Amino acid sequence: MLVLVDLDDTLCNTWEAGKYSLLRLLPYLLRKRKLRAFFYIVTARYRELEQSREFHTLDFDKLVERVMEKVYPKVHRDELEEITELIDRVFFSNLRLYPDALPFLRGVKEMGARLVLVTDSSSKWQRKKLESLGIKDYFDALVISGETGHSKLEPHNFRLARHLFPDDEVYMVGDRDDTDMRGGKSVGATTILVRRGYFSGRHARHADHVVGSLIEALEVIRREHKGHTKRD
Repeated sequence: MLVLVDLDDTLCNTWEAGKYSLLRLLPYLLRKRKLRAFFYIVTARYRELEQSREFHTLDFDKLVERVMEKVYPKVHRDELEEITELIDRVFFSNLRLYPDALPFLRGVKEMGARLVLVTDSSSKWQRKKLESLGIKDYFDALVISGETGHSKLEPHNFRLARHLFPDDEVYMVGDRDDTDMRGGKSVGATTILVRRGYFSGRHARHADHVVGSLIEALEVIRREHKGHTKRD
């Protein structure tokens, strides 16, 4: 059995931690009289980046740098470094595992499954999260878009994960339908959408199961695995 799982807003509160960082950034922008950047964030124009390759391969602080450079082409490097330091500090001080993350990871491993993390963003950022959260050792492999050069908007990383551990019984657990669920479908996985985080209100088109927690996701895997074992 192979279980593919997303990191951000599936296992940990990435959007919430990012939101705290943005809230701390706003007073800085006002103090520096960066009103265009202030309104870019307040009006949520950053959502236009969701379908861009950069959004899926860069660190959160680097994305904010890209926004600043877009709004202010001649922004000073010192200001960007100050912003990066602020965001990094606030983000990681607020990053937390969801309470059901460890029970899910332990439950999957107890079933004898191979567990592969399939996640977007840069290698440095995602590996730092795993170290901060203390969950790196649960995974048999890490497939990170910043390392492969492909985002989860494409099937490449899902195919790579399945190639690493070929198995007829595959599950994909994540919070985003157009990446996690669609990508899971591309490799024949049973797809389980966990409703939470930034994308929780989006329509689910590619999910076989929609759940409210990782505990429910684990129950789905156990039930499906039991049925799969009986068929064999």
